[in-house]
Amino acid sequence: MPDKALPNDCFALPQGVDWTPVDTALAALREALGPVVSREALPGASALGSILAEDVVAVRSNPPAANSAIDGYGFAFDTMTDDMPLVSGRAAAGAPFEGDLPAGSAVRILTGAVLPAGVDTVVMQEECELLEGNRVRFLARVKPGQNTREAGEDVRQGDVALPAGRRLRPQDLALIEALGVARVTVFAPLRVGVLSTGDELVAAAQDVPADKTFDANRPMLLALAKAWGHAPVDLGHVRDDRKALKERLNQAAEQCDVVLTSGGASAGDEDHVSALLSSEGVLTHWRVAIKPGRPLALAVWDGIPVFGLPGNPVAAFVCSLIFARPALSLMSGGGWLEPQGFDIPAAFRKSKKAGRREYLRARVTAEGRAEVFASEGSGRISGLSWADGLVELGDAARDVKEGDLVRYIPFSSFGI
Repeated sequence: MPDKALPNDCFALPQGVDWTPVDTALAALREALGPVVSREALPGASALGSILAEDVVAVRSNPPAANSAIDGYGFAFDTMTDDMPLVSGRAAAGAPFEGDLPAGSAVRILTGAVLPAGVDTVVMQEECELLEGNRVRFLARVKPGQNTREAGEDVRQGDVALPAGRRLRPQDLALIEALGVARVTVFAPLRVGVLSTGDELVAAAQDVPADKTFDANRPMLLALAKAWGHAPVDLGHVRDDRKALKERLNQAAEQCDVVLTSGGASAGDEDHVSALLSSEGVLTHWRVAIKPGRPLALAVWDGIPVFGLPGNPVAAFVCSLIFARPALSLMSGGGWLEPQGFDIPAAFRKSKKAGRREYLRARVTAEGRAEVFASEGSGRISGLSWADGLVELGDAARDVKEGDLVRYIPFSSFGI
């Protein structure tokens, strides 16, 4: 496992960079970061949501032996006749037929039963007729090997069934158990600290003065971390107090693997997070060519990365999806994630200038078109709940007319 501490210059950008394109910023993050979490062994059935630190290798084949895919009658195809005598007994799942099947005979066999020695073909019972004298006749054309499953036709012993870096889903747990894997080696959950700053922030309550703002970012960012499978750590809210901020960041360095802050991360007089990170940590300001967003502060504090997100909830949300999600996944051992979008016709008109990538809150109409929220104002938090995804408009100038194809990325593609 790599050393947890990051080099102080890991977020440095090339000299002369003014506005950083989104793709350049993403490439820099991908280059700078890597897994920072420890490994642990868990029972397969208890590993839901964990990320594999090692490949899962099949302990035994699935299926472990050749078996029947249906209820019917089995025999050796090369000895088949128009009607065949039935032996006494049967083969059932968990109760195999005892002994070898005599050549030229058939045996009753049920779904999942191991094929008795001498059986290579099974005819379903609906295509069979039982005759007097304990014989069976086949009513349909028979092909050799039909209705049977080969040993290991799904996964063979020794095969890699699941690769390292995969986040385990319920269906993966089924495969792990089927292959006889008792324990899997996974990465410990990434501990994501979330910190809000600013004198203006208060918890939601009644009779709050209009000059105060309810803290919407912290619950949102904590929920995103949880939805992405990480371990959220609520670092609370700190006023614009340099000493208190330092104490909270020191606490975070002991409790967390990464910290997300919102507010106070630009370069203004009241941006105390930036000031502290600049004077006692290592801070790089990225002016990313993105709307909503732009300022993104990236720092190293006592060896752990700090993402300084914009204070505006809409900008913080979009920047989290675009930048924090793939970065956190990489740090957690899950690899770099690329959101999957698709092109659909626009149900709106929009002109944009070159030089900045834009993300519009959007959803798909009943006619399969992308409609966007009525206002692009980044203070309109309701648009986040209204939307089901984002329309991504690239860095180039664009004049979108109704019916033009635009790239729509559903929120589900961002893991939410």
